[in-house]
Amino acid sequence: MARLYRDAYGVPHVRATSVLDLARGQGFVTAQDRAWQLEHLRRRATGSAAEVLGRRLLDWDVLVRRTRIADTARRAFATLGAESQSFVSAYVDGVNAGLHADAPELQRLGIEPAPWEPWTPLAVFHAQHLLFAALPDKLWQHRARSVLGDHARFLARDGAVTAGSNAWAVGGARAASGLPLVGGDPHRVIESPGVYAQVRLVCESPDGGDDFDVVGFTFPGVPGVQHFAHAGDVAWAITNACADYQDVFDESLDDVVESGEELVQVRGEDPVPVEVASTPRGPLFEIDRAGGRGLAVRDAATVLGDLGFDALLPLLRARTVDDVDAALDAWVEPGNNVVIADRDGTVRFRYAGRVPVHPDAQRHGIVASDDPDGGWTGWLDLPRHDVPPEGQVVTANERRGAESAPIGNTFAPQHRAQRLHTLLRGRDDLTPADFERFHDDTVNTAALGPVRLVRDLRPGPGGAQVQDLIVSWDGRMDADSAGAAAYAAWRTALTRRLVAEPAFADLRDNGVHGPVFAPYLDITAWVGLALETILAASAAARPFGIDVRRLATLALDDAVGHPATWGDTHVLGPTHGFDLGDDDLVAPPVPAVPVSGDIDCVRCTGSLPAITDECYRGSVARYVWDLSGVGASGWVVPMGASGDPRSPHHLDQLDAWAEGRLVPVVTDWDELTEVSGAPPPGGGPVVA
Repeated sequence: MARLYRDAYGVPHVRATSVLDLARGQGFVTAQDRAWQLEHLRRRATGSAAEVLGRRLLDWDVLVRRTRIADTARRAFATLGAESQSFVSAYVDGVNAGLHADAPELQRLGIEPAPWEPWTPLAVFHAQHLLFAALPDKLWQHRARSVLGDHARFLARDGAVTAGSNAWAVGGARAASGLPLVGGDPHRVIESPGVYAQVRLVCESPDGGDDFDVVGFTFPGVPGVQHFAHAGDVAWAITNACADYQDVFDESLDDVVESGEELVQVRGEDPVPVEVASTPRGPLFEIDRAGGRGLAVRDAATVLGDLGFDALLPLLRARTVDDVDAALDAWVEPGNNVVIADRDGTVRFRYAGRVPVHPDAQRHGIVASDDPDGGWTGWLDLPRHDVPPEGQVVTANERRGAESAPIGNTFAPQHRAQRLHTLLRGRDDLTPADFERFHDDTVNTAALGPVRLVRDLRPGPGGAQVQDLIVSWDGRMDADSAGAAAYAAWRTALTRRLVAEPAFADLRDNGVHGPVFAPYLDITAWVGLALETILAASAAARPFGIDVRRLATLALDDAVGHPATWGDTHVLGPTHGFDLGDDDLVAPPVPAVPVSGDIDCVRCTGSLPAITDECYRGSVARYVWDLSGVGASGWVVPMGASGDPRSPHHLDQLDAWAEGRLVPVVTDWDELTEVSGAPPPGGGPVVA
């Protein structure tokens, strides 16, 4: 039977004598801490969210049904190795033993959480990453080129709206301890409860043959630790590789080979029938029955019937870089950049995932295809390389030279990667405290070019005061900075003026592919994120036929009266499941604390110019893994370990996260508190 402990922040430590009891314990404590979140994730993964949240979730449910998320999860579970199947099933046993209806959201909805199926964790994981790769970007690129032609290149920020994360490491010769250091933070939409949960998983087998002690971050609803962990002798971290493993095909409905109808339940309304169909290339996520056409998506997991869960147990058992590397050979999607280091001093970078070899045209938008296999002719052999003891490695979703060319097309700008290299370079005495400071670095190198342009403009008297604040600004997006506030107000004003130009009229309707894809097709978002590219191009051309410098000058006048500091408007704004639901559903409050940083800072706290200054996405976890000892490491999440707003551990990490601090990783059993209640071996009712 698993024993459960908690540290001062309520982080669960699960201790068992077998991996199956450990999995049950992890599932149980996750359900205790995140009952509402697990029910929400289960419904999102099975296309049943609208049943309890309302019509606004209908389009998401339709997308999930049509892309066959649950079907792929069932197939992937069925093909798992026997031990992995047992591991996932034991986790589900624990979830079902720990589920309860006491969470405030469940009480408000008047529902009890439904039992999970053995395949549900795979569906939850797949649904989390459905829009994480190329699909939304290919819809946008196709639309932008169809309207703007060659000028669409001026919106190619070299970064998809959703891409993000930092990870970096140095060899032992660069660290004060003489052993490698790993740091990083994943960037996603900030959710309440958090998208990642801290956990410690300890297996102490009677014969010592299956012992491990791992701290890391897990997706609630998924067993093990998937992306960021410290296992004592080895640690690893990932970023999104921006890999291209989803293709989009314009299909004739004459090519449909499988079809049916499903009913989606909608809160307070009649059920909605949904056509579900596939062509030889993949499931149709968009169907125009009247026009006889549809759009199909072909992705690695659906083609393979594999979600990479055979990597989960080997990751927990890993002791060396080679062990982690070998475990990740089973990874499928999302495609990841991986940084790994161990106590022997080995540091390695590798790509992980399955990326198809496919025609170039399919890599850049929507295409027609008569090939039943979608033109896929194999899988890329992904590169990996070791880092010397005196070396450093950084991955921040950037284009990594020639090795990136076959992997993807749209990457993040170089700013975060270059800044991290600058912070690391020339140091041979690095400590976890240094890495913690790097997390909090707010220098915005993306602003350097725009600020140079602002310096040369000739605004009116009011705009001149805004101009003075911007050109005298130190370039740091600190919450208490007046210069950062002036810069942000100017870029918002410029974005609004640009989007109002006739050139963008045909792109203002972002609903052409339905509400789910609308944020990815929002011209205001794309122009705001591409300002650096647009302004740079304006020195030698007229992007979109627009006099950009004239609008930039007028925008200085528009920005008069801006907020006094960046933190006045740049505040934490997490998303809750109720936010997209019916109007009578109100999310539990989270304090709108001011935060430093910006989307292109190492301290990533992303907003959308001209849409919102709120930090809606950014670091959903931060960590430093010290190979000299896990006790020297640190971590933090935006809110806390508990998903229950009544818990003292719901928001007790918020201040540390907002201030750019980490909280300690505590592993001494004497400093932990054992808690009663755990699933017995084999699942079943809870014992106290």
